[in-house]
Amino acid sequence: MDINTLTSYLLSKKGSSDQYPFGDDVLVIKVASKMFALLSERNNQPNISLKCDPFIAENLRQQHASITPGYHLNKSHWNTIILDGSVSEIELFRMIDHSYELVFNKLKKSEKDAIREQESTDSR
Repeated sequence: MDINTLTSYLLSKKGSSDQYPFGDDVLVIKVASKMFALLSERNNQPNISLKCDPFIAENLRQQHASITPGYHLNKSHWNTIILDGSVSEIELFRMIDHSYELVFNKLKKSEKDAIREQESTDSR
């Protein structure tokens, strides 16, 4: 998967922004104040870490050798996916959507309202 396409998809999510709080080698994508994706490279291989329901996370790890417990993250709630082409683009986009929804749903009401307001302003 092309990193630029992946980054564009991540940033297309309403209320998303990109930051480098951990240094130049880890791109963090947030919705409001919460992380939902981290892009980095390890062992010369690009990877993405995404939040995930613990039951689904474990199932994905069993199905794909390229999906492991979150690197430097909560191992129950985060997966790291090595972007080696073994996970389809469609499945990767589903995992991104799932991560975004999990994080968005846990935001404060005021943060959700601000994102919805911005979205309605942008659509005018």
